[in-house]
Amino acid sequence: MTRSRSDAARSTGPTSNGRLDPELAVGWVASWDRQQEAYAVGREERFAVVAEVVATVVAARPAPVVVDLGCGPGSLALRVARRIPRARVIGIDTDPLLLALGRAASPEVDLVEGVVAAPGWTGALPRPLDAVVSSTALHYLRPDDLLGVYTDLAALVRPGGVLVNADHLPADDAVLETLARDVSRRPRYDAEPPLDAATAWSSWWDAVAAEPLLQDLLDERRRRPQVTDDHPLSAATHSRLLRESGFRHCGVVWQDGPSTVLVAVR
Repeated sequence: MTRSRSDAARSTGPTSNGRLDPELAVGWVASWDRQQEAYAVGREERFAVVAEVVATVVAARPAPVVVDLGCGPGSLALRVARRIPRARVIGIDTDPLLLALGRAASPEVDLVEGVVAAPGWTGALPRPLDAVVSSTALHYLRPDDLLGVYTDLAALVRPGGVLVNADHLPADDAVLETLARDVSRRPRYDAEPPLDAATAWSSWWDAVAAEPLLQDLLDERRRRPQVTDDHPLSAATHSRLLRESGFRHCGVVWQDGPSTVLVAVR
């Protein structure tokens, strides 16, 4: 996202309640979504599938509760909330800057700070949960930590509730994985050309660093430990861990190359 000096001059700082100006935040979240499209193949369609799965499962629930793990600025949480307006949608993440942007831009959802997989991480969550969703976040967890998270969630999700994970899940077979990645690089004539992933990510954070109104949040982010590990697991491995944790009916409901939506029913 590029912003001129005049754009920055027109932006306003935090509002009287301590939140960022909503107009400023909406622009930054929109640019976040654009750069994320460089990573997540078919991102909007994938989000729509996640929201539809949840809507189907909670159709008979008058006030369903949905939690988004690793929510960032709440992009997926917001889409779920708009698809199911009667739902209470809660997002949890560790990034103070992304959370602040999401809180200002998307008052429809409740974004809270927390470290998924840390001891006692579910303490602030309501129970029971009707659904848990996540997008491009759970691959940061080591398999043993992921098993612990799934076990924690199995104790919170009501019988018949679901966990829906949208992520890049590699194939167990190296040949199939190569083919899947080739498929994901095909031309997409109904969308803008994808950005280069590395360039998109670094450019976005460079633009944040140049925005005076975000400096306090960026400084706070820099003081936090940064998660950089990547532990990509196949859909079959996720399904096995989910079944060990107490979920059932685990499997893929949508896929485009390695981009996958995996569902597990409690």
